[in-house]
Amino acid sequence: MDLTEIAVELDREGIGASAETLYGWGRSTHSEALVVRPTDKDTIRRVFELAEKHGVTVGFRGSGCSYGDASQNGDGVVLDLTNFAKVRSFDESTGLLVAEPGVTLEMIWRQCVPLGWWPPVVSGTMYPTLGGLLSMNVHGKNNWQVGTIGNHVRSFELMTPRGETLRCDREQNADVFHAAIGGFGMLGCFTEVELQLKKIWSGRLEVEAIATANLREMIAWFETNKDDFDYLVGWVDCFPRGTALGRGLIHAARYLGEGQDDQAKATMRESAQDLPSRILGVMPKNKVWYLMRPMLNDYGMRAINAAKFWSGKRGQTRNEPYKQPHAAFAFLLDYVPDWKKAYGPEGLIQYQTFVPKEAASDVHPRLLERCHKRHIVPYLGVYKRHRNDPFLMTHAVDGFSFAMDFRVTSSNRNELWQLCRDMDEIVTEAGGRLYFAKDATMLPRTAETIWGKETIERFHALKRRLDPNSRLQTNLARRVFPGWFSS
Repeated sequence: MDLTEIAVELDREGIGASAETLYGWGRSTHSEALVVRPTDKDTIRRVFELAEKHGVTVGFRGSGCSYGDASQNGDGVVLDLTNFAKVRSFDESTGLLVAEPGVTLEMIWRQCVPLGWWPPVVSGTMYPTLGGLLSMNVHGKNNWQVGTIGNHVRSFELMTPRGETLRCDREQNADVFHAAIGGFGMLGCFTEVELQLKKIWSGRLEVEAIATANLREMIAWFETNKDDFDYLVGWVDCFPRGTALGRGLIHAARYLGEGQDDQAKATMRESAQDLPSRILGVMPKNKVWYLMRPMLNDYGMRAINAAKFWSGKRGQTRNEPYKQPHAAFAFLLDYVPDWKKAYGPEGLIQYQTFVPKEAASDVHPRLLERCHKRHIVPYLGVYKRHRNDPFLMTHAVDGFSFAMDFRVTSSNRNELWQLCRDMDEIVTEAGGRLYFAKDATMLPRTAETIWGKETIERFHALKRRLDPNSRLQTNLARRVFPGWFSS
């Protein structure tokens, strides 16, 4: 591969390209690539032409919010789409948004909340791009109710590495529609997306907090009460053992209906959704991660988790629902900017598993027990309820997900990767799945067990049709599906 020649040709045409080190969101993985930041389709097409001419691979990147190596393409070209980011139209009577792939969730809610609309599915941070959301088929805290982001996409345009643009929906190019959503960037570049937003009558949600004694109790509460809420998310304290294994706090939220908020107009102002700029009204939040770093060890995190649980349990005795802005409830990861840096130079990985409802109360406690046995305890755990979806390479199940954040150090890295692979066996034996947006450790044999040879071959056949020379590659794709790129 000759990236220098591509850089020279792009520069000659007035298209900037720079050699950069790109990290996964968790900062535990990184690689070098030639980065191009297009603002239009013509530039993307030109990069594809040069990649074919020089035999170079191309990967896509949005805001870089995937935890592992999904948006890296070491020693290749990376198309960073964050500048290809216009909202082309928004119909405030129907809630239909038409936008370019670099548009972020933040850009969407800032424009649409004052008009009475909210993104139908959001991640824990407001910064992912629309193209990234579709590539990973992102889910939210309302997944069991409304499905993944793909369930709300009307149509999209996809540019293949040959420069062809396909219009895809549930009838036209339906096979590509259901494969590119969740297809981790292997079939083409999203250039336009039609997304149906959710009508809201207030800028606030009604929220309740519930303490649970252990993970099995949390699962049972979810199942008993899930039909009464629009959002459910559980925070899990992963440190206790025995009868307190996986104790935690559930936050359950409902939309407010028309006329239920007498301050609706004020709460739907853009400023009413802004997260606080200071913690406890004093410290600038962009400085907080410095103070967090000394606590990012087993002793400090055990204390923080315990304090959070007992504080939440005491607060539950009041048993009073409270009102919270949509952004404040949804985007917990954005309260402390760059908090991931507190984990230190090796960063963190998130290991997220999706397990059928019949097996979750056995499998997920077993994962925690395995972590304790290996003396590598997650510093944060998050629990959610899910449902199936129709997308080809889906991570979804009718069941539960458990996301566990692990600190990576030079001394624990190998053992941590092995722990994740040991847990893979427990998960896959129960019919569970993993998630490309979070993955840093999956092996090819694990992927084959999860999706099956037939599904993987169906996807690969589409890739051969749309990308016959395998120009589209990423570090994740080469790690998980090496057979696609071996010839």
